[in-house]
Amino acid sequence: MLLNADLHIHSPYSMATSRSMTPESLLAAARMKGLDILGSGDALHPAWRAAWRDRPEDGSGIVVVPTAEVEDRHRVHHLILAESFDQFAELAEVFAPHSKNVATAGRPHVALGGEVIASAVHDLGGLIGPAHAFTPWTSLYARFESPAGCYGSERIDFLELGLSADTSYAAGIPDLAGIPFISSSDAHSATPVRLGREFTRLDVGVPGVRGVLDAVAGARITMNAGFFPEEGKYNRTACIHCFRHYSLKEAEALGWRCPEDGKRIKKGVADRAAELAAAAPPERRPPYLHIIPLGEIIARVLGTASPATRRCGALYAELLAAFGDEITILTAAPTGDIRAVHPGVGDAVEALRIGRITLHPGGGGRYGGFSFDEPAAGGRPPHGSI
Repeated sequence: MLLNADLHIHSPYSMATSRSMTPESLLAAARMKGLDILGSGDALHPAWRAAWRDRPEDGSGIVVVPTAEVEDRHRVHHLILAESFDQFAELAEVFAPHSKNVATAGRPHVALGGEVIASAVHDLGGLIGPAHAFTPWTSLYARFESPAGCYGSERIDFLELGLSADTSYAAGIPDLAGIPFISSSDAHSATPVRLGREFTRLDVGVPGVRGVLDAVAGARITMNAGFFPEEGKYNRTACIHCFRHYSLKEAEALGWRCPEDGKRIKKGVADRAAELAAAAPPERRPPYLHIIPLGEIIARVLGTASPATRRCGALYAELLAAFGDEITILTAAPTGDIRAVHPGVGDAVEALRIGRITLHPGGGGRYGGFSFDEPAAGGRPPHGSI
């Protein structure tokens, strides 16, 4: 079975997260998006575990995988997957002597290194990998030059690419050979603009959580999907205050201080990945499909300030009534049929599929953008494989 999975989200117990997030709202958004598998997020938090355990059966058929993110003593973030919430309750007990907030924060800080954390996860039968591996603040490659530098002799079961990277950024790094790549939303709200904005398509042999974990561990990934990396907040090297972009050479010459305002220049994901890549051809990987959330496309077509406007919501609902879910609209529905509902959205989806899109890269903590009003030089094919 080919199933769409978003394995990294958060709960109301994490910082800067919508208070309206509930299991019910998340499952409703997952259905609209077209997700078959959803990570619970924040499963180390006792109240969030209880919320998932106590929810009434909704008949959606969506597989909920217990997941959590932790920050280690080096400020590296790790994504953890397990078969049951009871395993996370046990893991919380293991972490409790080394964490002041494991029972109160959605994404707790654990004063242990990556190797010890990974060992504890593996002892309980879970999977672990670096979250948003290239992000310049709290990631594997922000702190270390290789997975072994962080995890020592413990294996990593997958690597999460993050919003500012796609498969092409990681496939050329020799230390990552054979490690499955996943793409996740890291959503902090239950809207379809956030949830499932990046996802992984898995070939799941046996229905249920165990089948999902086996598919990840066995690298049965048929596609990653998500942002054009230029849309991410940290894609380019840039000032964290005024967001002016710099080349790596310019930033080094300036001592990583912006001459405009004296603030810090932060190395972008594109430059960091290029430093790590080998000269040899990159490892062949499953295709990466570049997508843009349908709500953002609708807002751009209608000329509204936000996907949250009433007009956008009405058109989004009309499209879902016609085609079932957002991923189907973005990836599979005939554009002629989409045009029959709204010509402008049909044109935009076609432009997205063939790479006729202009990207405006983000950096320094500000998201990038896109436009359909002029073709990018040569376009950027969204369906290419690595």
